Amino acid sequence: MRASTLGSPVRSPARRARQAATTGLAVLGLLAACTAAPAAEPASALSGASRGGGSAAPAAASPGIAGSPPAASAPTSPARSVVPDAPAASSPAAPTATPPAEPAPTAASAPGGGPAGFTATVTVIDDATAARMNSSWRAGCPVPLSDLRRLTLTYRGFDGADHTGELVVAAAVAEDVVAIFRQLYAQSYPIASMRLVDDFGGDDDASMAANNTSAFNCRPVTGGGGFSEHSYGTAIDVNPVQNPYVDGSTVLPPAGRAALDRPDAPGVIHDGDPVVLAFAAHGFAWGGDWRSPIDYQHFSVSGR
Repeated sequence: MRASTLGSPVRSPARRARQAATTGLAVLGLLAACTAAPAAEPASALSGASRGGGSAAPAAASPGIAGSPPAASAPTSPARSVVPDAPAASSPAAPTATPPAEPAPTAASAPGGGPAGFTATVTVIDDATAARMNSSWRAGCPVPLSDLRRLTLTYRGFDGADHTGELVVAAAVAEDVVAIFRQLYAQSYPIASMRLVDDFGGDDDASMAANNTSAFNCRPVTGGGGFSEHSYGTAIDVNPVQNPYVDGSTVLPPAGRAALDRPDAPGVIHDGDPVVLAFAAHGFAWGGDWRSPIDYQHFSVSGR
């Protein structure tokens, strides 16, 4: 074999051809290995979302031949638009019950019971009443106004109708007087009038002439001196015309002469009748029991 001028052995053409073929086969084998499918990734790289609910991390791209398209990622679902729930239909409000109308008031009995239709009030003497009483009460009277009471009472008139009257009496007997007139009303005992004596200027004669039932009046005893029992508010005169004051030939009021023989007529009071008994039950004595004078209209706590 002939050596080259550079000291390298000179290869024959046939040998060079064999080496080139061997080299080409090696290159082809390398190219085949490069184009083969990549090995399967470890299972951990293919696991789904973590337990915490997060998305799995994308797998690293496998090396490939330059210019090869990247592996397509799994399509993601489009985000759903959340449609708000329709508000629940509210139940219709239950209809409010209309309270029943109160029954019409009926005639009530006065406190303490009694006949329907009878009413009574007991009040202190206020400024308005005191001003009205300027003829029946004055300074020097035996009782102050604070010891008196004004009553309003239902009574049955001679006309058969109900009326409201008023009396002024001592506070100590006010409830008893109410009870007495409640009984008289229940008995349908007729009364002609029931007004304060001040409506007659404090004049007892004028009040009797009007057949007025009255109580308090600060005045002297009829036909004598000193204060009358009326001055204390503990005496009441009832229907003077039917029940006159009689002292000998004196009859007061004069119209009372028609009742001197004590007829059995409306309004005339007789010994032991329901009117006398009603007053007696509450501590009032009747002047019709006196021997002289006789005062058929008069009832008093003291008996005078």
